[in-house]
Amino acid sequence: MKPSPRIMMFTWEFPPRIIGGISPHVYNLSKELAENGAEVYVITCDFPGAPAHEKVDDVEVFRVDSYKNPAPDFASWVYLMNMNMQKEAASIIRDLGGVDILHAHDWLVAAATIGLKHVFRKPLIATIHSTEVGRRGGIYSDYERMIHETEAWLTYEAWRLICCSNYMLIHVREFFNLPADKMVMIPNGVNTGEYDMYLKENLREFRNKFASSEEKIVLFVGRLVYEKGAQVLIRAAPKILEKVNARIIIVGNGYMKEQLLALAESMGVAHKVTFTGFLDEESLKKLQVCADVAVVPSLYEPFGIVALEAMAAKSPVVVSDTGGLSEIVEHDVTGVKIRPNDPESLAWGVTRILLDNGYADWIRENAYRKVKEAYNWSRIAQQTKEIYIKVLEEYSRTFWA
Repeated sequence: MKPSPRIMMFTWEFPPRIIGGISPHVYNLSKELAENGAEVYVITCDFPGAPAHEKVDDVEVFRVDSYKNPAPDFASWVYLMNMNMQKEAASIIRDLGGVDILHAHDWLVAAATIGLKHVFRKPLIATIHSTEVGRRGGIYSDYERMIHETEAWLTYEAWRLICCSNYMLIHVREFFNLPADKMVMIPNGVNTGEYDMYLKENLREFRNKFASSEEKIVLFVGRLVYEKGAQVLIRAAPKILEKVNARIIIVGNGYMKEQLLALAESMGVAHKVTFTGFLDEESLKKLQVCADVAVVPSLYEPFGIVALEAMAAKSPVVVSDTGGLSEIVEHDVTGVKIRPNDPESLAWGVTRILLDNGYADWIRENAYRKVKEAYNWSRIAQQTKEIYIKVLEEYSRTFWA
């Protein structure tokens, strides 16, 4: 069996296009797979200023035209994008002389990858990063039903399904009625080396741009959508500020931004809450290193890569005891777990860290050691490559081969 498979990955986001956690996941996984001996090609959407074709750390990246398609809504845009993606990828596959495996990341690239699977008769692997049922707490509209059914189609067509946490593994298997032997759990990862240089740097001047020297930094990083829980942090702010002089910094964009601004005003804490919007990668990493505590108050969280990033930055974490976060963090050892959607519990967790320096140091050192050992991308890439090899062995015994 070929030891170095040729992989074509499909994702709607890849740096510099960053919407959520899929972008850094695909970037780091593809890079490490290439270093591990695999031949990796990434098919993704175009982005203003980014080249249509480039090599990124031994990974060939092709950005397909998507922005020029006129579409009345997001769902229509996704399907038009998939048409272009399939057409362009088919041409690339022919030029390459074929690929061994197609690897799809979430429903947004399902139509393109499923089509290519049948055109070229190659095995399809899918990583399910989240589900519409989980994000919405159910299916309530035709739009949500369309996404759910697309996810179901992808899980049916895939040879193997990868989930990033045991929580997601069980969730996906139950919602889509899948056989256990079709699924595998491979965690998400973080590159601690990307933070090491900032941990050694004097960041006082940078920190002063966001908070005074007397203020503790309470950091939230994530999309400003309901399931990420920024509203829970703002509701917890009065109780946090009763005990600690703190600056609450909220990094990210989303449809809830105006609601969150209004909530901070109504709670009387607007003067202590800073909304930064989107931050460039360097500024974000520096801010994560500067944070006195990082908060991940998600109501629904398939994995929780932002918690791993905070741990790599040696920022003590307070996380909701839910989903993948429950698996990442060990309470009182690598972080503090709090009840989901509970501002009082969140305030307790945050002040517990901010008022006890010894406890905070214990948490940050344990957490840093854990991510370095268990969540490094080299290990994750090797596990993924083993799945590729196993699938190709199974495929070689079928009539498709």
